[in-house]
Amino acid sequence: MSSATDAPTEELPADRFSDRELSWLAFNQRVLELAEDTTVPALERAKFLAIFASNLDEFYMVRVAGLKRRMAAGIAVQAASGLTPRELMKRVHDRTRTLQSQQAQAFRDLMPTLRDAGIQILRWRDLDVDEQKAMSQMFDEQIFAVLTPLAVDPAHPFPYISGLSLNLAVVVRNPNTGQEHFARVKVPPTLPRFVPLDGGEHFVPLEDVIAAHLGSLFPGMEVLQRHTFRVTRNEDVEVEEDEAENLLKALERELSRRRFGPPVRLEVEETIDPHVLELLSEELDIDRNEVVTLPWPLDLTGLFAISGLDRPEMLYPPFLPMTSPELSEVETSDAPEILEVMRSRDVLLHHPYDSFSTSVQAFLEEAADDPNVLAIKQTLYRTSGDSPIVHALINAAEAGKQVLVLVEIKARFDEQANIRWARKLEQAGCHVVYGVVGLKTHSKLSMVVRQDEDGVLRRYTHIGTGNYHPKTARLYEDLGLLTSSAAVGDDVSKLFNVLTGYSLTTDYQRLLVAPHSVRSGLIERIDREIDHHRQGRPATIRFKVNSIVDEQIIDALYRASQAGVSVDVLVRGICGIKAGVPGLSENIRVRSILGRFLEHSRIYWFENDGEPDVLIGSADLMHRNLDRRVEALVSIVGEQHVANLSAILDLSFDPRTASWHLMADGEWVRESQDDDGEPLADLQTELIALKRQSRRAPLR
Repeated sequence: MSSATDAPTEELPADRFSDRELSWLAFNQRVLELAEDTTVPALERAKFLAIFASNLDEFYMVRVAGLKRRMAAGIAVQAASGLTPRELMKRVHDRTRTLQSQQAQAFRDLMPTLRDAGIQILRWRDLDVDEQKAMSQMFDEQIFAVLTPLAVDPAHPFPYISGLSLNLAVVVRNPNTGQEHFARVKVPPTLPRFVPLDGGEHFVPLEDVIAAHLGSLFPGMEVLQRHTFRVTRNEDVEVEEDEAENLLKALERELSRRRFGPPVRLEVEETIDPHVLELLSEELDIDRNEVVTLPWPLDLTGLFAISGLDRPEMLYPPFLPMTSPELSEVETSDAPEILEVMRSRDVLLHHPYDSFSTSVQAFLEEAADDPNVLAIKQTLYRTSGDSPIVHALINAAEAGKQVLVLVEIKARFDEQANIRWARKLEQAGCHVVYGVVGLKTHSKLSMVVRQDEDGVLRRYTHIGTGNYHPKTARLYEDLGLLTSSAAVGDDVSKLFNVLTGYSLTTDYQRLLVAPHSVRSGLIERIDREIDHHRQGRPATIRFKVNSIVDEQIIDALYRASQAGVSVDVLVRGICGIKAGVPGLSENIRVRSILGRFLEHSRIYWFENDGEPDVLIGSADLMHRNLDRRVEALVSIVGEQHVANLSAILDLSFDPRTASWHLMADGEWVRESQDDDGEPLADLQTELIALKRQSRRAPLR
């Protein structure tokens, strides 16, 4: 095959990449637009406000903190977008201020809708006398003892302000001396952010309740001022694995340091006294550019609790995942044995439309109980502490099976939890390893080795796009393949040997594995589509990813576009590619879909001269995925499964499906109505309906 990379294409311009950080902020703006959408149920809008706030917190803790750290160390370099570190930091701060102001307005706009439904967030001043008495009694009984007022004076240095904590800056005066003093009161994170009034659907912000009782905390003093503020700190974790004598212990030490990371953002109420703000800025050593002034209330992540109220009419219609048609019996009510089904055919799963508990979870539980199963090998990146997956692995080990679990203890913000249940697995007799030095193991793999009745030692595997996390499996859209294919089993065996031993295997039959072959394998397939197109043969590229920023992949797609190949990209989050730019990406269309489920699966679809070459797996198109993680993509070979994946992409890119469109100027435009003002179809609602229509009909 000729190399398409050697074929003449127009020179690629230097400004061909969108900035990663600004693109992420554009993604969070799309989340915010769902909170602003009056066609979205009201409590779901409250949840999207909380998601926006939580997303932005993490963005500052990791991305902004990392940029600030590199700038301070003098190692920050110009971004691929061409922005200098200082230019980028300024744009980030300006954009986040605008977005947080927009969020505050969305909160104000949502309150009347909630109030009309009987749900209210009330200020202390809005309460009547009886309600204030009830709150005062609650303060005395449940809140007062938890509070610790911390004075600031020559004998009491400025206290440490923990990251993401809500605080009251209090100014009091001694009536005897007339001297003013500053103190800080932390709003306890162990108590509800919005306190329910009489156990109903009226709530009072916890900081309001505390502020109304500051006299109890500073008896004899005059309370002059109180202002709410919040600090975000650098909470990323860095471990020098090459120098760590024990990765587990090194990570635990680093986690203990995380709490004391330097501040990267200070949020204050717009009513704050300038002198108090100056004191906070100086004591926290934070630049005024890092100060965000907002209207009340700060920290809208507390809306998660309110969005969970039992008000079905204010939520998305209930949806119960169904057992995959390929795993359900029509003739009887009994579910077939999953390993038996896998011996006869591959099973393609689409969560949450296909139940995780009756497929992947059942697969591992059945294997744990099967006396003919000899071994189970499993990767775990994130899972819940009470996960039935973990229990199944423990049961298998206690039953005498050989159980190997590769636990990725460096999964960001889940490190502490992962360490806990890694030790729990070890105590049960599982062999627990922590992967390859210098790489995160992000691949989603499970393999069961069984001595079958026909005398054959078979390997049953599951390869997925999402974590083995039963709770998020109900909220995240993901794909998975259950197969007893000998080729896949051989590939997965080799990969586990790489992860647990000293194998240097990079040759696989149906897998692409990062960091060795995912990028090169995808670029080879892109080049093949270019060749097909130039020869007049069918050629199309369609990707569904969470993020795309890898410059080599993007450049390959630009070359494909310049050669005339049709390219469609569905991206949920970060997007470094530009769409529809004359001479560069005229044949590239980029869409984004957000909704009740988090679009999380990755699909790489190539038309391949009428014989589609399709892969699914764990890898996004980012440097970290392609260079610093162990990722796995598996090719899908079943004709019906390829057709089902094609149908998902067809529906996603259908002009009649609501989505955001990336324009040539880099702006995202939401398309939710047709030319007649009628709402466009919601992808996830359509997929739910298709699942309910027929449990055996192909998705076409």
